[in-house]
Amino acid sequence: MYEERFYRRISQPAELVCYEVKHRETDLFCCTSCDLGPFIKERVFFYRNQLEEYIRLKPFFQESLVPVPKDRLAPSIIREMIEASAVIGVGPMATVAGAVAEFTGRDIMSLTEDFIIENGGDIYLRASAERTIQVHAGVSPFSERIGIKIHPGPEPRGVCTSSGTVGHSLSFGNADAVCVLGHSCLFADGLATYLGNIVKKKDDIADAVEQGQQFPGITGILIILGDQFAAWGDLDIVEL
Repeated sequence: MYEERFYRRISQPAELVCYEVKHRETDLFCCTSCDLGPFIKERVFFYRNQLEEYIRLKPFFQESLVPVPKDRLAPSIIREMIEASAVIGVGPMATVAGAVAEFTGRDIMSLTEDFIIENGGDIYLRASAERTIQVHAGVSPFSERIGIKIHPGPEPRGVCTSSGTVGHSLSFGNADAVCVLGHSCLFADGLATYLGNIVKKKDDIADAVEQGQQFPGITGILIILGDQFAAWGDLDIVEL
């Protein structure tokens, strides 16, 4: 079922070329210095083919809600999903959207100085100019009224969001938004799911933020539930 990406109407940097790349269930929003759509679509097809074939051979990879055994013979995207989910304590598919965004971003690094690859709310980007990511948090009063400012830097970063009240992704919690910033989009995606599962009531927010701090490569966390939110790390939160 198609889900309109309403937030994409307001997130298009004027100096970049922005376009969508779709292949089956994968629906990317991309901004690059020139139109790399055909190349990105080929890479998405490549990674999806690897994922689908691996799932065909080993269905538990898709079904498991807990870490699965390492497989040194698996394609690199599969291996990294398995390794990251084992560190976090979630099933490997909790990292899939971030994995596709990150692996696609790695493939275009030499072709564009700046890039934004967004996959269902999970973003992998490199920015030579300041960017602001709007936070959508369902019916929370903070929804679309605050953003996370991303400062320029030479290294790519991941900004991933999980929600128990918005979208179709599986979550066992009730948070309106759990945003995780880190060096790896794949890892941030899985951790956002993990922390989102913890937050069932407002009293859980502080515990989730504290737990999230312990993971390697994480630079910031923002958790929203209703009229309360908590933030940690190198975060520049701005009013919109």
